[in-house]
Amino acid sequence: MMLTSENYYSQEANREYISASQYKDFMGTYGKPGCEEYGIAKLDGTWVEDMEESDALMVGSYVDSHFEGTLDLFKAQHSCMFKKDGELLAKYIKANDMITRCERDSEFMKYMAGEKQVIMTAEMFGAKWKIRIDSYHEGKCIVDLKTCQSITKHFYHKDIGYVNFLGEWGYYIQGAIYQEVVRLNTGMRLPFYIAAVSKEKVPNIEIIQCEQGLLDEALTEIKSNTQKILSLKGKEFTPIRCGICDYCKHTKVLTGPIWSSDLLGEV
Repeated sequence: MMLTSENYYSQEANREYISASQYKDFMGTYGKPGCEEYGIAKLDGTWVEDMEESDALMVGSYVDSHFEGTLDLFKAQHSCMFKKDGELLAKYIKANDMITRCERDSEFMKYMAGEKQVIMTAEMFGAKWKIRIDSYHEGKCIVDLKTCQSITKHFYHKDIGYVNFLGEWGYYIQGAIYQEVVRLNTGMRLPFYIAAVSKEKVPNIEIIQCEQGLLDEALTEIKSNTQKILSLKGKEFTPIRCGICDYCKHTKVLTGPIWSSDLLGEV
């Protein structure tokens, strides 16, 4: 299957290829546990994500579309964000503030000035993978744009302590996949950067380089999990439910009462 901007996110492409987001659907991140049954239901089309996006997601998508060069299409598809005169509603004005903040910083824009939305595929660990790079500087670096609640916020997990937002949402996993697919296509291992802008009242910006050691650790984890994902996609065994995602809550079938102590789960 030849991937294009039109079919990149299609069900057909998702069945043939593994992407960073699909990997995280199955295997999860610190901030969002994976769910095998949810991942399969998305692929089969028996579960469709709620298309009603939160205000925060709409703001992030607006900023992403601006830097992709697809803002006109985004505006046409999200008329609910705008007044009759075409101006953004007050609750979405933050998106323009974020864009303005990014564009008045020459260093930020230097990293965002690469080739936009570059699609690459590669066979890796016995599976076909696909990536779509926000800003690709050929022979120099890979840059991914991220909008976030806060660049400096950290998250606590009892087994490992505090992690930053890159660790919380699996961006080292994404970086490792992007870096390896580019290497397999070009023979060059390029540094991976996050161009981050926050959704705070006063937007914060940062260019963040992911340490190679953390990307290498993530790639080792990806290698060990790839065959399991392929087996799940091939319906070789029954997927496991996480029990806490929206899909599991929607499809839950009660079989009897639980103990009140069960509500705490694994604390």
